[in-house]
Amino acid sequence: MPSGSEPELAGVGSPVSVRQERRRGDPNGDSLKQQQGARLARLSLTYLFAALYLGVLGVFYLQDWITLNVFQLAAGLVGMSYVIFYLLFATGLNLRSSTRNLRGPMTVTAIGIMLFVVYLAPATQMAFIPYLLLTFAFVMHRMSSSVMLRLSVATLLAYALIIYLHHRQWADGDLLSQEIMQFVALALTLPGFVMLANRVQRLHSDLYKANRKIHDIEQDAQRDELLGCYNRRYIIAALEQQKRLADNNGEPLCLAVIDLDHFKQINDEAGHLGGDDVLRAFSGIALCNIRQEDVFGRYGGEEFLLILPGTSLKAASHIAERLRRQVEQYDWPVTLGKPVTVSIGLTQHVRGESVLDLFSRTDAAMYVAKHGGRNRVVIEDSAIAASS
Repeated sequence: MPSGSEPELAGVGSPVSVRQERRRGDPNGDSLKQQQGARLARLSLTYLFAALYLGVLGVFYLQDWITLNVFQLAAGLVGMSYVIFYLLFATGLNLRSSTRNLRGPMTVTAIGIMLFVVYLAPATQMAFIPYLLLTFAFVMHRMSSSVMLRLSVATLLAYALIIYLHHRQWADGDLLSQEIMQFVALALTLPGFVMLANRVQRLHSDLYKANRKIHDIEQDAQRDELLGCYNRRYIIAALEQQKRLADNNGEPLCLAVIDLDHFKQINDEAGHLGGDDVLRAFSGIALCNIRQEDVFGRYGGEEFLLILPGTSLKAASHIAERLRRQVEQYDWPVTLGKPVTVSIGLTQHVRGESVLDLFSRTDAAMYVAKHGGRNRVVIEDSAIAASS
């Protein structure tokens, strides 16, 4: 199609006016929302353990081991801390912190509340030690061993201060002996948690690196090594998958077959290395002019497929025409005898048809574009009839 003209219908001479119906999504914004949602989910899980701790304190109250005031104060502190952290995540203020998950502040808050409760009610020491170890276990895979060590030392010092204050307040020899024994047990246990945290950190790092390597290998297996776009095997599998989804949910699906015009002549003029440069440049143009949900890949040689899921034929024709113009207007090397252009065949999936039939109709439309003068978008007419 000559530059500036509209896409034409195969077998029909009337032009089709087009408009873009969907905009690109914001992948960074979507990713950030997902991360914040995951942090809120972890916050809820963290405070599920806090609720269990309060349940233990409730049992202590029923046994008259602590007063109602202590239980209410502990519940109030837990509830208030949850609201504060929830608001930090919900408003995005946590993003201003170097540790966006606020794992350190939440850990310090949890330990601080439990130590305060121990100070008010010594009987809660029975719950303090197991829940302190549970807190450390919950964060050890994310917290470095040095931070765990400093936090352990700070906790032991605070616990020792509480023991001293209890002795000053009540001068109870039995209570002092019991608290010293628990302090010694805790002091001998926490270093083991620090060493375990260091081991867990290394294992977590090794697992992350292994997963990244597997992911990279999978990505490389899906990509054309020369062009960076998807390869033939992946693009065919993606087309089959999108066809099944379109059949199941009834959403539109469009397919474009794109062929570089006079590519043999380009290879003859610029050599095979120059031809590879043209293919790479075209692939880059296409990837920059499609949407996040679209799938673009090399079918073979100088022929490419563009899958447009959830896209009407009018919107797809706009995308195809935009790509055609971008290729035509690209600043190709002057050594080429003529500007590089593309011929595009476009059609819409008819519900229930096979992938082979869909591809055949689209490929036929591309050949109509070739025989009609090249550098044009041709829409297969039966797709219009099926979608109207």
